[in-house]
Amino acid sequence: MLRNYPRRPDMVVQLIGHLGSGGAEHQVVLLARELKARGVRSEVLVMFGGGPREAHLRQAGIPVVDLGFRTFLRHGWRALPASLRACVRMVRYLRRTRPDVLHAHLFPCYVAAAALARPARVRVLVAGRHTAPGQHRLPALTRVLDRWASKRADHLVAVSQELARQVGRVTRTPAAKIGVAYNGLSTAAFARHIPAQLATERPVILAVGNLHRWKGHSVLVGAAALLKQRGLDCTVIVLGEGPEREALSLQARTFGLDLRLLGARPDVGRWLARADVVAHPSLSEPLGIAVMEAMAAGVPVAASAVGGIPELLTGRGLLVPPGDAEALALALERLLRDPARAAALAAAAQTWSREHLHAGATVDRHLSIYGQLLSCR
Repeated sequence: MLRNYPRRPDMVVQLIGHLGSGGAEHQVVLLARELKARGVRSEVLVMFGGGPREAHLRQAGIPVVDLGFRTFLRHGWRALPASLRACVRMVRYLRRTRPDVLHAHLFPCYVAAAALARPARVRVLVAGRHTAPGQHRLPALTRVLDRWASKRADHLVAVSQELARQVGRVTRTPAAKIGVAYNGLSTAAFARHIPAQLATERPVILAVGNLHRWKGHSVLVGAAALLKQRGLDCTVIVLGEGPEREALSLQARTFGLDLRLLGARPDVGRWLARADVVAHPSLSEPLGIAVMEAMAAGVPVAASAVGGIPELLTGRGLLVPPGDAEALALALERLLRDPARAAALAAAAQTWSREHLHAGATVDRHLSIYGQLLSCR
């Protein structure tokens, strides 16, 4: 079992598939920046190319190295020689830079890191777990690789207690080998924002998340239809893009709802400031960054009780069973018709988030885990 040692790493290298707009990629950027601010050398390796977040790292003076891995899905058998060269490149890089910690995020990365850490002479290998086990395309094969990679890693870090339990059960990893570090929020998430301009006289329900079926937006539309039947006609704003756009638009038109699909937006803070309540109807969620951002902004939240969301909202928001439009409608109605209760829950959530979800708290937790592992080494 890990004990509390004061050891501190000099250099941490993170490994991620790409630097797109996902939650894990956001956390890589945040962690890299905060580590550098604490005087820890921080560099990022990407397996399959950069993305929009690469500029954020380079602006912060954090090196980004594209290893040049290729996928069979896009490149066919040409991916094999390219990926073998990338393996050699990664081993040489790690031998040259000699980081104290290699922190690999998401399935392809921690599997590759498990295979290459020993020849690369990595001191400590940490596997970052951001998604629930079993969400891969080939569950039988990936389950075997997952267990193998988890065994070879020195430690696993999950983004919630519930995810840690799931990972431990599926990979047969002892609880002592799995730590928990909640995703972090930057200081900007706690700042006050000028509300976005929105022409409506109705109460505003905001949902933030890409338009995929597992995000549960159709459940939210169904809940809004029930609210309308009860005399509480609302404007529903969804920030995100994805394949469910047409289906959601059709569903809203069928019920005569004011649904506005605004696509992916960089000004989420302004829309949170405009919203009366945030709905998060996901059917599956390791933690829920959109919920965290709403808590930090002081907006009342009604969300599905999935993954780590109950850890965030118990006593600080309203939780409903996933996929239950009736329950979600009832929770939203309670928040909208009882502003005093909604404000009390939002205030409690904001206070708790400042203590537990700020980037500083996340980095403190990671540094504690890294330090304990290095001291054991």
